[in-house]
Amino acid sequence: MPSKQGGLRLKRMRTLAGLTQGRLGKMAGLSQAQVQRLESGRRRLTYEWMERLARAMGRSPAGFFADQPAAAPPETTNAITAEAGLARIAQALERLAPPRPPPAALTDAEAFVWQAGKRRLEAVTEVNRIDIGLLKGIDAQKETLLENTSRFARGLAANNALLWGARGAGKSSLIKAVHAHVNAHLEAGEDDGLALVEIHREDIITLPRLLGLLRTSQGRCLLFCDDLSFDGDDASYKSLKGVLEGGVEGRPANVLFYATSNRRHLMDRRMIENEGSTAIHPGEAVDEKVSLSDRFGLWLGFHAFDQETYLDIVKGYASNYGLDIDNDRLRTRALEWAKTRGARSGRVAWQFIQDLAGGMGRRLD
Repeated sequence: MPSKQGGLRLKRMRTLAGLTQGRLGKMAGLSQAQVQRLESGRRRLTYEWMERLARAMGRSPAGFFADQPAAAPPETTNAITAEAGLARIAQALERLAPPRPPPAALTDAEAFVWQAGKRRLEAVTEVNRIDIGLLKGIDAQKETLLENTSRFARGLAANNALLWGARGAGKSSLIKAVHAHVNAHLEAGEDDGLALVEIHREDIITLPRLLGLLRTSQGRCLLFCDDLSFDGDDASYKSLKGVLEGGVEGRPANVLFYATSNRRHLMDRRMIENEGSTAIHPGEAVDEKVSLSDRFGLWLGFHAFDQETYLDIVKGYASNYGLDIDNDRLRTRALEWAKTRGARSGRVAWQFIQDLAGGMGRRLD
């Protein structure tokens, strides 16, 4: 679509939707400046951009081709004819496409995965998790997250939580274990429990749409994103900032957001430093990046395990799965395994137990 004409159509659709440039940018994962350039014609509005922006406004891309003027200048006749043809094609495809299945209710299953492309929740039949009692070396983090989640399940105030730190220290395992533990200890009148909804890192840009769906759902849920971080020119972190706290709608009362990351501020340190060195006001640029982590009321740090903690985890797994092996031999083999991996963590301990069980001809059910 010609840049100027496309920009006018975009502005009209945005105005009819009652959105500012900044708000539309957040919904589509863009900056206000990018929306402004598209509307002013300084950036060509391709069909991919139309589809992305229309989806953010809950509209069809065909809206960009509707309401053509009665008469057009000769030089734009061919363009208008082509646009009208594309509009008819888009409308025909929408009529032929099967209706989208209704979203899963939060009471249909214990856990769900957000399928951004299909715009719906898909139930998870079996959650990949371990018992909370097997998580060792993180007692303080476990107690804090368990208390926060229990409050939320009882309808009390609770904070979004960021679990950050060493790889393989049990961050995502703790979230899934706490979710199961809280549901298993519900009191009378709380039979519905908490649903666990996972959103993939690459789908964060669709978070406003997911929250809109969860806002109207019955029941409470933990919204979970594993390994969350941002690099380079990725502006989708702004979508996350708006919906966590501070936006017009804010976070739905029935949703609590938990995220794990290897980075305390979710940003690469070089990314923050580069922002500070190139900005007119370095402090403001750095604050913009760091403030994302501030939207989480709970910061739970996870650090590398010492040798004894690592061995306690190994012993706990071996005992839980009934692996009959001499303690001294178990210790020696576990330390050798950690040495080959160059790390001591819960993940390394679990990988060792899988290798040990397989060598003993045992299954880990």
